[in-house]
Amino acid sequence: MSINHIVTPLDSAVLDSKEQYVFYHKMVDFAFKELVVAVQQQELCNSQEIKLFKQYSDLLLYSIEAMRIKYMYDDEDNMKVDLTHSGFPNYLEFRYLFNDLELRDDYLGRLTPINTLKEEFLDTLMRKKEPIKKSKLFQAASIVYYSSVKKQYIFNRFVQGKIISAPEGINTKYMTSWSFYDVSHNRPFICFMYFNYSGTDVKDYKDDIYEVLKTTADRKMSLDTMAYTIDRKLPKVSPKLLKRIDLGPVHNVFAKDENDITHAVLEGIGKKDIPLESYAISLKIDEVESGSEFKEGSFFNKQILQKWNDVFKQKYVFAPHRIIQLLYNKTPEIMNNLAKPPIEIAGLKIEKH
Repeated sequence: MSINHIVTPLDSAVLDSKEQYVFYHKMVDFAFKELVVAVQQQELCNSQEIKLFKQYSDLLLYSIEAMRIKYMYDDEDNMKVDLTHSGFPNYLEFRYLFNDLELRDDYLGRLTPINTLKEEFLDTLMRKKEPIKKSKLFQAASIVYYSSVKKQYIFNRFVQGKIISAPEGINTKYMTSWSFYDVSHNRPFICFMYFNYSGTDVKDYKDDIYEVLKTTADRKMSLDTMAYTIDRKLPKVSPKLLKRIDLGPVHNVFAKDENDITHAVLEGIGKKDIPLESYAISLKIDEVESGSEFKEGSFFNKQILQKWNDVFKQKYVFAPHRIIQLLYNKTPEIMNNLAKPPIEIAGLKIEKH
C-alpha cells in the first residue's frame, strides 16, 4: 500500500507499510523542528526554557525514529497512531520500545550475526540476482534497532530534568523541568517550575523534589491544583511560578479526532484543496504564579504555603500559509481567539510514488 492509499478509520489508525512509516516520520520530524524554531522566534518561552524544550523534543523524535526502524519490515505487527486529540504514536508504543531495550542483549543473541546476513544479501543480489526477502530485511532492521537505539534516549512516561539556577529576570533562585506523556490524551507535556529553597543546599533535597514531581505532576490536571499539591508536599520548597506546555494535537492525515482544526485539515485533504502532507500544530501554554503566602497548621507545625493567582492560559496554532487561510475560512472563531494570530511555519513537500 502506498502513501496515496493511507486509510485511518475512526476505530483504528495503523501504519501498515514502509511508505507510511517513512511518510509519518518525515511529517512529525519536520513539523516538530519547525515548531521549536517558531516558539523561539516568537519568544513564547525564555532562552533557558527553549533549550530544555529542544532537549525534550529531541527525545520524542528519537523515539519516533526508533519506532520507524522497529516496524519497517515487520509483517506481524504495526505501529499505532493515536486518534484522540493527539496525532502522536499511542503511548504504548513508547512503552514497547522501553521494554524491548530492557532485553536488548537477549534479542541480539538470537539474531543472525551481521557478517552472515551480509554474505546472504550479497549472494542473493549478486549471484542469484533476486530481491532480498522481506523477512531478511526485517532481520537487518532488527539488528540496527537493537544495536543502535539507546534506552536512555527513549521518551518515557515521565522524564525528569535537573535543578538549575533560574535565568536572569526571574525572581527565584532555582528552576527545574520535567516532561510527561499523558496516557489519557496520548500527548507530551513539558513543565517548568521556578522556586526558592529554605534549606542550605538544594542538592540535599533534590530526591524529595523529584519524587513528588514524579508522583503528583505526571499527568494533565488543573495547573493550580498541581502547584498547590507540589507546594504542600515539599515544605522546604516555595514554588513561585509553574508553566506547562501542551504539545498538540498535531493535525494531519493520520489524526482523526473530534477537533475542529483536524476536521478542517482532513476535509481540505479529502477535497484535494491541500496536499496529503498538510499539517497544523496546536500548542497551549498555561502559567500560574504565586500572588502571596499564608501559614497553615498548628502552632508547633506551621507550613508556609503559596496563594495562587488565576491560571493564565494561552492557545497558539502553527501552520503553513495555505493551511492558515483554510483555517480562517473553516474555523474563524478558533483563529480569532488565539493568544496570537496563527503563526506561519514552512510547508512540507513529500515526493509520492
